[in-house]
Amino acid sequence: MEMKRINSGRLRAIGYEPRQRTLRVELDDGSVIDYAGVGDEVWRKLSNSAAAWSYYRDKIEEEFSGRRAAGSSAKKPNPLDDLFK
Repeated sequence: MEMKRINSGRLRAIGYEPRQRTLRVELDDGSVIDYAGVGDEVWRKLSNSAAAWSYYRDKIEEEFSGRRAAGSSAKKPNPLDDLFK
């Protein structure tokens, strides 16, 4: 799947496989999430949105169930991060 690099909120890359109707998003922590059953129109709106992070949160994250993609490299949270924010 070809990924499109973006920098919107926590989104870092997005990709879409139309035959399988699968949307893939990469977040700033390195995690990769796949969403099944996503239509072409949702993909078009996300990929062309000036506010992709807001669109993702409102129309994708809340409407579709996501699965962490195999090989997703999310960083483990550092417990000291909360102390020094």
